[in-house]
This record gives sequence, C-alpha cells and structure tokens, in this order.
Amino acid sequence: MLSPATAFQQIGPVLETLSIVGIFVFAASGALAAARLGQTLVTFAFFALVTGVGGGTVRDLLIGAPVFWVHDPVPAITCMVAALLIWFTPRRFWSDRALDWLDAIGLAAFAVFGAAKAMSYGIPPFVAAMMGVVTGCVGGILRDLLAHEPSILLRPELYVTAAAFASGLFVILRWCGLDVPVAGLIAAVLGFLLRAVAIWRSIGLPTYRGGR
Repeated sequence: MLSPATAFQQIGPVLETLSIVGIFVFAASGALAAARLGQTLVTFAFFALVTGVGGGTVRDLLIGAPVFWVHDPVPAITCMVAALLIWFTPRRFWSDRALDWLDAIGLAAFAVFGAAKAMSYGIPPFVAAMMGVVTGCVGGILRDLLAHEPSILLRPELYVTAAAFASGLFVILRWCGLDVPVAGLIAAVLGFLLRAVAIWRSIGLPTYRGGR
C-alpha cells in the first residue's frame, strides 16, 4: 500500500480540485434539502457536512486510508461555506431542480476522484471503480435518509449508473495510458452529461416486472 503522501502525489491537483468541487456542490445539495424542510442553520450545517463527506468517509474506511476530512480542515470548511451560502441566499434563487443539478455535478466529480484515490492506494481497478461509486452515491443516500425523502436508489433514474460510468471510464482511460488529469476530466464531464440527460429527459433503467 502507498503512503498517503505518495498517493496524493499521484492524484494531482486536477483531481484534488474535482474533489473540492464535489464536496462543495454535494454539501450545497444537503443544505438545500434542509432548506426545503425549513430547518435551522445548525441542521443546514449538519446536512451539508454529512452529504459532502459521507461518501469519501466510507471509501477511506474501506480502502484503509486516513479519513480525509479528519486530517484536513478544508473539506469541513468547504461544507460550512456551502451551508452558509444556501442559508443566506433567498429561496427564489434556487429552482425546484437545483438539488438534482448540484447532485449531478458532485456525483461525477466524486466518482472519478474516488476511483483515482482507490487506485493510488493499490486497490485493483475493478474494485477501484466500485469505490468511485461509493464515493459518489453514499453522501446523497445519507442526505435523502436524513430528509425523509425517497432514496435516489429507489428511483429508476440513471444515478448509480452515471457514477459507475464515470468511475469505470476513468479506470479504463488510465489503463489505456492517459494521464490522470486528462482521464479525470474526460470521465467527470461525460459522467455528468449522462446524469444531465437522465434528469432532462427522465431516462431510467427498466424496473423488475416479476418475469412477465
């Protein structure tokens, strides 16, 4: 297993930026969920933190890495900034689908970063792609549970599929020899576009029909 310093050298500044972007927009989506419920600033902050770092926390525990936001104050500060931004922004500035679009950006960014970090810690490529899915999806799942909303996992929209596409594409592009920044940007953009089309056109996977 690589040391944390060596691992982060391999990830590079582009994917570190993707991670911060993912944390911010996921945290904002958590704060928006609290806003829909008319909650206090404390609840805004808690929702933002859980949504922003939840997926990465589970990923780090699974791959044996130091939990990222415990050893670096930037992610937690980013979550608090997102919560304050939503708190002080008039509700009319946010459309009814703002949470979905913020979530789509965070999903793609986190899925790629999660796969990259797992690979940097010596996790096999296939499992690393799964760690990308965990990173991208768990925060949103926790947010929905806290807000008592139907989990995104129970909706037929392309959500986990978009995360798997982004993280899997990153792994494939790295296997083909593309540099980490290039592979990361391509995978994140295409993963976001897939999720965006699913939101725009309400595209989903077929549901189970009992063999009929």
